[in-house]
Amino acid sequence: MNREEVLEKLTEIFREVFDDEEIVINDATVAGDIEGWDSLMHITLIGTVEDEFDMKFAMKDVVGMKNVGEMVSLILEGMDS
Repeated sequence: MNREEVLEKLTEIFREVFDDEEIVINDATVAGDIEGWDSLMHITLIGTVEDEFDMKFAMKDVVGMKNVGEMVSLILEGMDS
C-alpha cells in the first residue's frame, strides 16, 4: 500500500467516524479543520484506524501526531515492520 492508498482509506475512515461524506483530507489536515474533531473523537478515530490497518500506535506517536500526514507516515512505517 502506498501513501496515496493510505490517504484514500483514511478519507473513508474520517467520513465514517465523523459521519460526514463531504470530508476531504490531505497531509496538512489538522483537528481544527474537521468539525467535531475533539479529544474524544481523536480516541475514536485512532481506534478505528488501528482496527482498519491492523496495527497499534505507540502512545507517544498518538500524542505527538500533528497532522494527517504524520498519521499516514506512521501507518506506512507500521506496515514495513
